[in-house]
Amino acid sequence: MPTPSPAESTDTPARRHRPPTGDLVGNVVRGGLIGVAETIPGVSGGTVALITGIYGRLIGAAKHLTDVAKALLTRGDWRAELRKVDWWLLLSVGIGAVLVVVLIAGLMRSFVVDHTVAAYSLFMGMIAMSVLIPFLEIAHGSLRSRTMKIRAAALFVIGAAVAFTITSLPRAEFDSPPLPLVFVAAAIAVCALVLPGVSGSFFLLVMGLYTTTLAAVDERDVPYLVVFAAGAVVGLVSFVRLLEWALENHHTTVMVTAAGLLLGSTRALWPWQETDAEGEPNGRVLPVGDDWPMALGLFVLGVVVVGVVAFVQRRWYAADAAATALEKRRELLERD
Repeated sequence: MPTPSPAESTDTPARRHRPPTGDLVGNVVRGGLIGVAETIPGVSGGTVALITGIYGRLIGAAKHLTDVAKALLTRGDWRAELRKVDWWLLLSVGIGAVLVVVLIAGLMRSFVVDHTVAAYSLFMGMIAMSVLIPFLEIAHGSLRSRTMKIRAAALFVIGAAVAFTITSLPRAEFDSPPLPLVFVAAAIAVCALVLPGVSGSFFLLVMGLYTTTLAAVDERDVPYLVVFAAGAVVGLVSFVRLLEWALENHHTTVMVTAAGLLLGSTRALWPWQETDAEGEPNGRVLPVGDDWPMALGLFVLGVVVVGVVAFVQRRWYAADAAATALEKRRELLERD
């Protein structure tokens, strides 16, 4: 069952009331998983949101948040727009993501640097399995005609080629990056964050700001973090409205392209890579090493983890949707 569209997910009155505690805790956990993803080059937070079933709702809530800013600038009814924002979702997911990023930024960097083959094998398996998730979000019958299938196949290939090309770019590194560059990099990275299959962390890596940004989080570098946050807000406001429109009007196209992006992004997670002076993978691939049995096992583990999470999430969502429909039916019967 596809997850709700952004409009369906955020405009219903029920979403403006406090959800059950279990849902809030679940969203904090989902936010934590998104936070973990955003510390790993090649893994997309948008992918995790898609796997855990909150992608459409997050995009819709973020879009309403940009509507508030637009109303303030144009002297519109910003209070009405404010009431449409799914604050329970945004705050719970945001708290989980921020807490995890702050707590594990240094730890995750050490894991990737000290155990590159193990880390990338696990992540590669997770992303490889995630390629199937967007296809599960496509409504049944959306690709009935031959023309639509050919178009979908072309979009899938193009998405994969784009992601593969991006993840093949040479990587730079700055010890003391200029703050304007930090602002621009954050604006681009946050666009990648909300797009399944494109890693915001990898964009930072390509632009030479990955380790610098993790260090800034780990060391609480306030000026750097303030500029980074400002760039992220500008990027989010600029991009999320376009993405929300695309999801509403071209959902199948977005999902097929996202699947291609996911497949192409596995290039960044090839377990055997050359490393730089600090021991970090630099993207130059090496042949399969003697530790391939361990790598294969972790790859399979990654596939299983994502498969189980996606299965449980979809079962939970189906049960939740059925319960909601039953509750609405009872309310209608009581009114009659």
